[in-house]
Amino acid sequence: MDETSRFERDEIRRAADAAAAGGSHDTTQTHDADLSFVPFGADLTEAELEAIEALPSGAALLIVRSGPTTGARYLLDTDVTTVGRHPEADLFFDDVTVSRRHAEILRSGSSFEIVDQRSLNGSYVNGERVDRSALVNGAEVRIGKFRLNFFGSPVDLPAAEH
Repeated sequence: MDETSRFERDEIRRAADAAAAGGSHDTTQTHDADLSFVPFGADLTEAELEAIEALPSGAALLIVRSGPTTGARYLLDTDVTTVGRHPEADLFFDDVTVSRRHAEILRSGSSFEIVDQRSLNGSYVNGERVDRSALVNGAEVRIGKFRLNFFGSPVDLPAAEH
């Protein structure tokens, strides 16, 4: 592995660890007790690290960390990505804890944000319920019982992070 690749992986791991450390404990009561916010940190597989490193500018990746589709990876490369239980959603999560039209992920340039679509169970970023929130590298997103980590393209990381 070359130095650049090792550096990028270290930056990805640090971003995930920083996002995990910055989150507060979620005390929201739900019907499913296993949804309390416990950060995953940066325990990414080699394949996940390679997928993140390969992202082009303006793209991002959501990795399912917990839920019925654990391990699935979703590429975010359009300006609007719909998330929900509706079969035509861009990210289809087939579970009763997910609303039919649960949330949208919006892209502006190389920045992403999640916008809850008045879902019943809400959308969470780093353990906090949000109506709208910017997504930063390593952030944990929860939609129903699905917990995902967000990673933007390393090409788009601010120069200060390099």
